[in-house]
Amino acid sequence: MKITDVEAIHLRVPPIDGDCEWGEDALVVRVHTDTGLVGLGEADSSPSVIKSLIEAPKSNLYCTGLRSLLIGENPLEVGRLWQKMYWSSNYVGRRGAGIHAISAIDIALWDIAAKHYGVPLHILLGAKYRDRIAAYGTFIPADPPEANRRIVEHLVSKGFRSIKFGGGVFGDDPDKDYEIVRVVREASGPDIELQIDLATKWKNAAYALKMCKLLEPFNLNWVEEPVLADDERGYVKLGRQAPQKIAGGEALTTAREFLDMLERCEPDIIQPDITRCGGISEMRKIYDMAQMRGVQLVPHGFSTEILLAASVHFLASCEHGTLMEYSQSNSPLVAGNGLAKQPIEFVDGYLIVPDSPGLGVELNEDLVSKYEVKSKPVSQSTFWEVERAC
Repeated sequence: MKITDVEAIHLRVPPIDGDCEWGEDALVVRVHTDTGLVGLGEADSSPSVIKSLIEAPKSNLYCTGLRSLLIGENPLEVGRLWQKMYWSSNYVGRRGAGIHAISAIDIALWDIAAKHYGVPLHILLGAKYRDRIAAYGTFIPADPPEANRRIVEHLVSKGFRSIKFGGGVFGDDPDKDYEIVRVVREASGPDIELQIDLATKWKNAAYALKMCKLLEPFNLNWVEEPVLADDERGYVKLGRQAPQKIAGGEALTTAREFLDMLERCEPDIIQPDITRCGGISEMRKIYDMAQMRGVQLVPHGFSTEILLAASVHFLASCEHGTLMEYSQSNSPLVAGNGLAKQPIEFVDGYLIVPDSPGLGVELNEDLVSKYEVKSKPVSQSTFWEVERAC
């Protein structure tokens, strides 16, 4: 079996020049083979940047577009191809967007391999510890604090026993932060597990610690990304003094960066995103390192059915993979909203682990066509006009 093409598809709901919120754009990858098997992957990152990294022609031995590296290769050699992509994109990859692009392709290669062997992905990864994964519903809070009451009551009525919110206005103003948390806790009741995500808006550990103590009466399960992951001393200070558990890591890539976080930051929970950290291949290493250090791994995931399926399969294969994020965005691209023909089933607070071969995801091609951003190639005449103008 050989790879014949790597297709990078940019999906976007708002116009290309309009504002875009989390969940309203995506970069989906299709890896095609000469046997007809097609693997799906995703990078939850800047779609235009990831598309360029995949489609770029070769510049030198350290600056090669990922597509050109993979044509003609055997997709079942997942580990070797990961290393080939990592090495050959040295100057433009290694961290950040370069690893995001590799993540998307890695997921697609695992999808192909599981389909080839006729097994669900979790079996190819070595186990099925559970048939369902507890899910926590994530939402972006409304600006008026009181407007969040109805959102939370709706999530509880759907069966969620765990809820997280962040983004939007949250983190901008301490008084509003307090009021939003107060309303959410009142609406959820005392028995619902509650987490908050600051998206690093609390800036420094001293301010974050003050807010953590202010919010202590609301019994928060964890406080996510209160400061940047680069702030190692800040994480240590918060981990040792905050009354809540401290979580983070969604922006980190590769096992190397997570090793630094685990050893230097003393987090209670790490949150790699399988579409950014290096894909399934790297996620396995990160999980093992976390387990050896007594740290819980709860994946970040706020995007399409591809991300959700890859994460659910991965958690099902892990002895301690017991909790998964489940976005409650209304975007048509987000998991459960129509992009997949057969979405992962959500029942009474749990995501059901799929048992069909591979990821078990088939895209709704009508929605793909509707939201795909078509590239507009620059004509030769336009190029020369620009050249003359310069």
